[in-house]
Order: sequence, then structure tokens, then C-alpha cells
Amino acid sequence: MPTRKTSNPKLAQAVDKLSEAAQHVRAAVHDKIGEAREAAAGELAKVKARALQKTGVAQDKIEAVLKKAEARLHKAIGKAQKALDKAVRQAEKAGKPAKAAAAAPKPAAPKAAPVKKEAAKKAVAKKAAAKAPAKKAAAKKSAAKKSAAK
Repeated sequence: MPTRKTSNPKLAQAVDKLSEAAQHVRAAVHDKIGEAREAAAGELAKVKARALQKTGVAQDKIEAVLKKAEARLHKAIGKAQKALDKAVRQAEKAGKPAKAAAAAPKPAAPKAAPVKKEAAKKAVAKKAAAKAPAKKAAAKKSAAKKSAAK
């Protein structure tokens, strides 16, 4: 704007009116900017609410999947425990006859019989030794090994 005053009053009046119009335009633009800001804030709030709602839905879905997974896990653990209990029971059943057989007393009569067999073997060995001196040494060794093994 000119800093000097004009001598034409109409021109001065036009400058004043232009300045007022500029101020009105500025106020109108500020109002429009404020309205746009409020509209944008409102839309952002709506979008945020929808996003939170969708997040909540997604979170609910995730929690549902996790609950199902936990239920499956607990079911699998229960089945594994039952299978283990069943296997232990079967092992105990299989072990009872073995324990009973081990605890049963053995007859004493068979112990005397092997002594007679050894005496008979020694007699046969003596007869064979009389026939051949080489066979005698071998028979003694085998008889000694057998008696040592028993």
C-alpha cells in the first residue's frame, strides 16, 4: 500500500475498501481452515474408532485362536498322561509274574543230580584216559573247565 496519501478521495476510499475486503477474505479463509481442521479431526476420530474396533475384533479373534490352541494342548497333555499311566499299568502287570517266579522256592532235589552226572563223567574220563594218554590230558582240561564254569 502506498504510504503517501492520495489527493483523490475516491482512490483513498477504494484502498480502504480493498483493505477491508482483504481482512474479510482473510477471516473467511481462517474460518474455512478451522472448519477443515475440525472436519479432518472428526474424520480422524472416526477412522481411529474404526481402527480400534477392528483391532478389538482382531484381538478377539487372536484370543479365540489362543484359547483353542490351549484347549488342544491340555487335551494332548491329558491323552499323554493317560497313555503313560496305561503303559505303567501294563508294565506292572507284566512284572508281577516275573516277580512271582523269582520269589517261588526252587526244588532242592535237582542239586543232587548234577553231582551224580559229574561223577559219571569223571568215570568215563578215567576210562578214556586209560586208553590213550593224550586223550587223558584233554579230558582233564575239559572236566576242569566244566566244573569251574558251574
